[in-house]
Order: sequence, then C-alpha cells, then structure tokens
Amino acid sequence: MLATVDNPSNAIEWALAEMINQPGILKRASEELDSVVGRDRLVQESDLTYLKYVKACAKEAFRIHPIAPFNVPHVSMENATVGGYFIPKGSQVLLSRPGLGRNPRIWEEPLKFKPERHLKDDGSDVVLTDSNLRMLSFSAGRRGCAGVLLGSTYDYHVVS
Repeated sequence: MLATVDNPSNAIEWALAEMINQPGILKRASEELDSVVGRDRLVQESDLTYLKYVKACAKEAFRIHPIAPFNVPHVSMENATVGGYFIPKGSQVLLSRPGLGRNPRIWEEPLKFKPERHLKDDGSDVVLTDSNLRMLSFSAGRRGCAGVLLGSTYDYHVVS
C-alpha cells in the first residue's frame, strides 16, 4: 500500500501551510466557512458540498505537493508508444506525480498555489480525483484507492 493515511495528512499540512503563507487565500477560505458553517458549530459532513473553495484548497495541495515522487510501478502488457516514446512490452513504467501536477503544458503557473483553478464555472462540486489524469491525488484506474471517499472526506474536514 502506498500512502494510506499519510496521503491526506500530507495534503492537509501543505494546504494549511500554503494558506498561512498567502493571507488572501486563507481569508477567502475563512469567509466561506463563516458563510456556510458560521462560528457557533463545527463543520459537518453535510456542509462539505457547499465548501467549494476549501475543497479547491485541498485539491491544489494534492496537485502541487504529492505524497510520493512516483506511483507504484506498472508493467506494460504490450508494446506501446506514449508521447512519442516507445515502451517495449514488459517494461516497468513509473509515473512522476510532481511531473504530472506541475506540468506547465497542463497547468498555468504550475508552481503557484491557486485553488481557484479547480473551481468550475457551472458551480459543480470540486472532487479530489481527476478523470483526465492531469494530477493524482489518490491512485486511478480499476485498481484505484479503495479509501478515496474516506480520504477525501477526512481531508476536507480537517482543512475546514
């Protein structure tokens, strides 16, 4: 198993560190919390749907500060060409998590912590997984992380 509880814990630490270093982001997240939750109670799971900016902060931390430099190795089942590179059958293939999340061809200002990049114009929910594989918060595919829902909920709660 790769990461387990360390994965969300790492993202939580980085999200909080980034928000502390960028007071404007911290202020916006605090205002969202005050608006949705108020100051008289703790965040509940039912609030998480409405905390889109806080969730975007968590997702941005996963993008820019992944827990591990590489994914678990995979073996190519057949000859393949990916991005112009030939990968022979039987080769071990590693995916660079920082390379994916910080790719300047995919992300504008990839080294800058910008949670708003994950907010959608249609107001739809922010989720930690990315079906386009522009970043990896948890593993992907048919053998993806079984704890993605639990890890996401844990991450959102603690960042909130």
